Amino acid sequence: MATPTVNPNKDGLLVQIASYNTNLQGILGLPQDLVDWLSPTLQVSKFLSGGARAPDIVAVGFQELLPLHLGLAGLSKAILDNRNALILSQIEAHAPNKEKYSLVAKIANVGIALLVYARDDGVARRVADVQTAWTGCGPGYMGNKGAVGIRFRVAEDAAPEGGETFTFVNCHLTPHDHKVKQRLNDYKHIVSTLLFPPSPGSESKAPSTLYDTSHLFVFGDMNFRVDLPASHPLSALVKTSQFSEAISSGSSREELKEFDQLTNEKNKGNVFVGLHEGEFWKFKCSYKYKVGEVDQYSVRRIPSWTDRILYATYKDTPDQSAVKNLLYTSIPSYTTSDHKPIITLLLLPPPDTTSSKIIPKLTLPSSYHPAPDPNASVKRWTGRLLDRFIGVIWKAT
Repeated sequence: MATPTVNPNKDGLLVQIASYNTNLQGILGLPQDLVDWLSPTLQVSKFLSGGARAPDIVAVGFQELLPLHLGLAGLSKAILDNRNALILSQIEAHAPNKEKYSLVAKIANVGIALLVYARDDGVARRVADVQTAWTGCGPGYMGNKGAVGIRFRVAEDAAPEGGETFTFVNCHLTPHDHKVKQRLNDYKHIVSTLLFPPSPGSESKAPSTLYDTSHLFVFGDMNFRVDLPASHPLSALVKTSQFSEAISSGSSREELKEFDQLTNEKNKGNVFVGLHEGEFWKFKCSYKYKVGEVDQYSVRRIPSWTDRILYATYKDTPDQSAVKNLLYTSIPSYTTSDHKPIITLLLLPPPDTTSSKIIPKLTLPSSYHPAPDPNASVKRWTGRLLDRFIGVIWKAT
């Protein structure tokens, strides 16, 4: 894929997002460093017009970071601290000009974790109003499925109380091919219960949803599958070792994308309203691989693009995103999980150079009105108590 021309003096911020379902490997540690996963966007940035340029913001999301019983027992924090140190060392070691980064925030709920970093020589100096949020949408609102989020404002020198807000949301939705409706309900639940404090400058005292932001990035293991009809020529191969070879060409994958559940439900307006995505079919399906194999799928599942990264900015139109997707790919070399990690590099549009205190917000379709669930806190803490109770039981046994 040709890299679009970028002028760092005129374009907006570079945002790097990485997502990985580790298949419960967090407690064991990774068998290799993270450079294979985190460096591709850093390498791409070297070819941007105007010379080498490191990402301004780096977001890293994990799903199934550690076995459920250990997450429920409250061991996510230690693993997250370990990951933070490793990620920070890797992005600094491989940044084009050895740029330094600071952790903006990190959050975990059971096995779903999110860490966001900003460059010390730019965004990190202007970060304000950092907020985190979490919600569960497993049985009883437990945290084995759900989302975590980080929101912050990047202030402008001309308007310290203004600027733009950035919201990153890492999700893990219901698995299995046929459970489309449950995944749609998961997303609706996340929108209504992953809540942040009222926006800065807002007259409303009500909490705000993930959509109440200038820039939104939603990613993770969405678990939507490829739903091939029985009449399709590839249907007979989906659970055989020949499927990997059959989708080795970009043209065959582009045809396959027509049966992607996420795309089809999004086009109907059922999920990820207002969000855009890069050309995911340019890389092979990220799930389900044989553990230990670079390019062999398990015959137990239909290979699918379960791992995705979507985004929106306040300068989008309904049909086109103002964000330039410079890179969107998977990293086949990771073999300890049945998922391949994915990564993207996004170039945001330049901010409006005004001294206004008004923070721009996403424009959504008139038919879509995301609203906080009045029972969100009860549902979240019901799930948290169930998490802790089951964690204690497991730990005792």
